[in-house]
Amino acid sequence: MLVVFDISAIAFLLSLLLTPLVRDRAIALGLVDKPDNVRKTHEHPIPRVGGVGVVVAYVIAIAFIAFAPYRNLTIDLPRGIAASLALAPAAGVVFFTGLADDLWGLRPWQKLAGQVVAALLAYSAGFGVQVFRGQPLGEWASVLITVVWLIGCSNALNLIDGMDGLAAGVGIFATMTSLVAALVHGSVELAIVTAPLVGALLGFLRYNFNPASIFLGDCGSLLIGFLLGCFGALWSHKSATVLGMTAPLIAMAMPLLDTGLAVVRRFLRRQPIMSADRAHIHHRLLDQGLTPRRAALLLYAGCGVAAVLALLQDMTNERFGGLIIILFCAGAWLGIQHLGYAEFGVTSRMIFRGAFRDMVKAQMRLQQFEQELEKSVSFDETWQTISEIGQELGWMGARMRWGGQLYDSLSVPEVTAAGLWQVRVPLPDEQFLNLYYDPQRSIHPILFSTFPVLLESYFKHRTWSNLSALVRPQDTHTVETA
Repeated sequence: MLVVFDISAIAFLLSLLLTPLVRDRAIALGLVDKPDNVRKTHEHPIPRVGGVGVVVAYVIAIAFIAFAPYRNLTIDLPRGIAASLALAPAAGVVFFTGLADDLWGLRPWQKLAGQVVAALLAYSAGFGVQVFRGQPLGEWASVLITVVWLIGCSNALNLIDGMDGLAAGVGIFATMTSLVAALVHGSVELAIVTAPLVGALLGFLRYNFNPASIFLGDCGSLLIGFLLGCFGALWSHKSATVLGMTAPLIAMAMPLLDTGLAVVRRFLRRQPIMSADRAHIHHRLLDQGLTPRRAALLLYAGCGVAAVLALLQDMTNERFGGLIIILFCAGAWLGIQHLGYAEFGVTSRMIFRGAFRDMVKAQMRLQQFEQELEKSVSFDETWQTISEIGQELGWMGARMRWGGQLYDSLSVPEVTAAGLWQVRVPLPDEQFLNLYYDPQRSIHPILFSTFPVLLESYFKHRTWSNLSALVRPQDTHTVETA
């Protein structure tokens, strides 16, 4: 316990002293994040490489206990130091990948490549996800899940780093949760790698809380997220529960939830998944009138609740694990509802009020109609299909000029037809097809918008010479034009 306190205190003091030096040097070199009044709402340029101070404080704290003359220790300190040294290559790759992005800017695939390499190094160092539901994973499955988990954690914390003090504060809660779990399980390796990060982030938060004078930057946020993922993997090795990774997942709930919401939102809006927007959790809280300080404190409270639930889930030996997961999911759902995302409101209404089923039904009817059209071998069959299925889909009828003939399938008298609205489908050679509908009757928007487009495309790609030759002048569906 003394070593844990020492290593945390050393990292805290070093971070408290080094962060201002890093900040001043970054300003001198022009390594600042400039406001854009959209997503970056700070008033003046702020240094963005604060992760350098955190990393230096972390490394020096580990080095101190490695050479300090501790005696009569009840823990296997060399084992803990060995774990931190094993993690160093992977952490170094992530750190320098983020630093390169801060200094010169990297393309998304370049950052992803660095994270994949780091994840593989972490796996080989023993920080892989090796157990799922109490059963050991196969090697390839373990590697794949480890890579996905570590990349997800890295980018989750990076994405949430959009408000003063948020990423650092979330990192403190998640790391503290892993540290408590390490002490409970007697895991020297996990305690040694987590304790200095708690102290380093606390020292950094002094300058990062609103109003911030320095940001973590990618070198800091990517690394912290990556380390948290490694801590979670190591924690799962020590967990006594069948669920294994559930507690680390709950501990990382805030950044992972924000990332998951961002992916789903962009998918529903048909936006690029990797695009930036101003709809993250902290943005929604700011839009609801909270100040940056209050928004950060509210999210800290959420992280605190998640930390308690994670530790309870880990310590109850599955007696109440299911109940804790249910409580966590219910709380997360209520929080999402409070944020008022329009995308989820629309989607839930579509699913639970029948709109989604109606949409699927409309799409299926259109697909069947298209198949019937493709089966038509003559113009007579084509017109009959348009007339009959069109009325089944809600159209009042159709009128078409083709081959010098006028075809009419209106189901109402001419006088009544004057009150109908019409949609004209342009055809080749200045011919046309008019679709009629009653504005007082409902027709599904998909049928209204897609049916005419489908007909236009169908007639555009037919072989017109063959089709025209099949028109019979004595057709009962035709009316001589004036």
